[in-house]
Amino acid sequence: MRTQTQYTQDNLSTRNAYEILVEGNHRFIQNLKAKRNLQEQVIESSKGQFPFAVILSCIDSRVPVELVFDLGIGDVFSARVAGNIINEDILGSIEYACKVAGAKIIVVMGHTKCGAVTAACNNVELGNITLLLDKIKPAVDIIKLENKKINFEFIEKVALKNVQLSIDRILEESSILSEMQNNKEIEIIAAMYDVSNGKVNFIRE
Repeated sequence: MRTQTQYTQDNLSTRNAYEILVEGNHRFIQNLKAKRNLQEQVIESSKGQFPFAVILSCIDSRVPVELVFDLGIGDVFSARVAGNIINEDILGSIEYACKVAGAKIIVVMGHTKCGAVTAACNNVELGNITLLLDKIKPAVDIIKLENKKINFEFIEKVALKNVQLSIDRILEESSILSEMQNNKEIEIIAAMYDVSNGKVNFIRE
């Protein structure tokens, strides 16, 4: 596979970008890899980068974005933070990826068995971790209205709700990205990665 170029990026629709991710994850699940010369991509991308997507995911070591979607060098912007939460730095990074660098799709991807989400559900307080977990608490509070018992199902529901609330925050707090989505320049999609089988489940409205 070739490195993304200005031409390929310009001629990619949001639907095309989504399909690349779906197909890449399918290859990953099947333990197949697209043929690509990584050293060649290093050289090509040194001339300029034209990623087609930006993916906000958790720092969890079991969720390596480029591997999960069978991607190469220069294909995507990868923003990683525990609990795939939104703050102004992450938001600014996503704005840069789309408005300045031309990415066509934003994927906010949570995952099963998330340690950050589990910690938020259990009210863990520890240094700066406490401030980070506070950003997951709104999802916890919403799921508590449906289910008072904190168990595996509860935590998984919080993980998904947290992804959805992160997307809400992107649209509420970034007029740039909101306008781009309204103009169909980009698409914002929720996704959940299953650490037990490697599958990415996309949630599209």
